[in-house]
Amino acid sequence: MRTDSSPGTLPAREHLPAGPAGAPVLDVVIPVYNEERDLQPCVLRLHEHLERTFPYPFRITIADNASTDATPEVARRLETRIAGVRTLRLEQKGRGRALRTVWSASDAPVLAYMDVDLSTDLNALLPLVAPLISGHSDLAIGSRLARSARVVRGPKREFISRSYNLILRGSLQARFSDAQCGFKAIRRDVAQVLLPLVEDTGWFFDTEMLVLAERAGCRIHEVPVDWVDDPDSTVHIVRTATEDLKGVWRVGKALATGSLPLDRLTRPFGDDPRDREIMDVPKGLARQLVGFCVVGGLSTLFYLLLYSGFRLFTGSQVANALALLISAVANTAANRRLTFGVRGPGGAVRHQAQGLVVFGIGLALTSGSLVALNAANAHPAHSTELAVLVAANLAATVLRFLLFRIWVFSDRDGGLPEPTAPGGPAPSHGAHAAHPPVLPTSPFRAGDAADGTWPDATRRPGPVRPYDTDPGETR
Repeated sequence: MRTDSSPGTLPAREHLPAGPAGAPVLDVVIPVYNEERDLQPCVLRLHEHLERTFPYPFRITIADNASTDATPEVARRLETRIAGVRTLRLEQKGRGRALRTVWSASDAPVLAYMDVDLSTDLNALLPLVAPLISGHSDLAIGSRLARSARVVRGPKREFISRSYNLILRGSLQARFSDAQCGFKAIRRDVAQVLLPLVEDTGWFFDTEMLVLAERAGCRIHEVPVDWVDDPDSTVHIVRTATEDLKGVWRVGKALATGSLPLDRLTRPFGDDPRDREIMDVPKGLARQLVGFCVVGGLSTLFYLLLYSGFRLFTGSQVANALALLISAVANTAANRRLTFGVRGPGGAVRHQAQGLVVFGIGLALTSGSLVALNAANAHPAHSTELAVLVAANLAATVLRFLLFRIWVFSDRDGGLPEPTAPGGPAPSHGAHAAHPPVLPTSPFRAGDAADGTWPDATRRPGPVRPYDTDPGETR
């Protein structure tokens, strides 16, 4: 995964401001490879539809992925004959490479793409981009798996598509319904932040972008589409599926290890409801309590099972110490990741060391309860021991949560850094005042980079390398 470039801060959602007269609001990209037969009918049909139904200026960009037939000549002829059509030639194949190149250079505030076969009914185009223009959503995708979608395709492709989306839901916890439909749009200000993080240059580009956008808190709008399968599609299903599964593994590994800097893709304070403070309640407390209770319940069960097993071979004190030590290490690791949102290996040893101090306090409480029980009854029943240990662990759990929150993971505050108001320092909010500020949050305006200048250096996209070699890439 790309981790060498700072992604910056996601812009606030707002309606697109009025641009210069005639400046395109929408840039529709059509990636093509050896499509000399279908390219002209596609562009003519799309252009006629936009002229008739789209209320804003638009542009159609043909991205030629190193075609070896007459596709470049057809594209240049269309560019010459039709105003608002341009063509871009790339010397390497890859749909993701084409989209990255065009989207990174485009001055249109809304960027879209569709497949050259126009399998998706064009009546869905305006509903696709309208939420992006209004500021309601960050990305929009056409969905063939939505309930109201109307789809005509063979059982083989239907099975593959649904299986792939089930894999995404099970492995990457994706909530969008259709990652592969070639009908998507994104706001340019969001694309400038996300694209430097997307590594794939082929068919997995869409999925990777959507997963990262979802994890970063972007809103993804889904549009049910009418879709008719193209029987002459040149997509190699088995090869594409294999590359997609490799991409799922790569992204899943990066998310699990915390190597992606998604924690820095924070929105300006107040734009995301999760950022809004509740009076008299520390930020993140409710979510942390839920996570801590779930982890604590599982840890207690794990501890009791260990204690019961060790008790068969040793005394109660030794069994309690061993069970508590093992469960404490597991509990600290689980709370570190799930409750307090700490990702990656940084600080893991320190957190475990502090967790062992908390473990020592819990050991003193539980061991002391056993000493008191043995003093009262020299031969207590096993059920009585368990009941006393449960009560002692409840008291230790409350103390553990407080120590985790105010000491062990106090620098995380639930994974959400304290916001900084534009142009000034963050206001003081008690315990939150000492937290480091987030990156600058001045909103990204449509057209800011059209002249090559960037008001905020943290949002400058990484270098685009359209000529990277990718021998495994196919369309």
